[in-house]
Amino acid sequence: MRKNSVKNTRINEEVMRELSNIIRLEVKDPRISPVTSVVSVEVAPDLKTCKAYISVLGDDEAVKKTIEGLKSSAGFIRRELAHRINLRNTPEITFVSDQSIAYAAKMSKLIDEVNAPLHAKEEE
Repeated sequence: MRKNSVKNTRINEEVMRELSNIIRLEVKDPRISPVTSVVSVEVAPDLKTCKAYISVLGDDEAVKKTIEGLKSSAGFIRRELAHRINLRNTPEITFVSDQSIAYAAKMSKLIDEVNAPLHAKEEE
């Protein structure tokens, strides 16, 4: 199975959907921020491993605590994933912090700050 095959893409989407639901509804670890989202998931073609890119709204400390909480809950999350998705192998999940949403928000704010004087001149 190629990495970008249709089957692998469908598996990635299904794992991402179920992983989001498990983190949002099932995991009760207080370290995990309530504003945690799964940005993307990459399941290896052999279904043995999986990288889950996690975005957390908050400061660096909240991101660090959330990743720690997810790593300690990885066994529970994997078991729940096995119950919900019928795969030959349930992948071992590695959680990776994804800063793309925070970076995009920061860039948008900087662009707005640069454009603010231009909009003020247009209104005059």
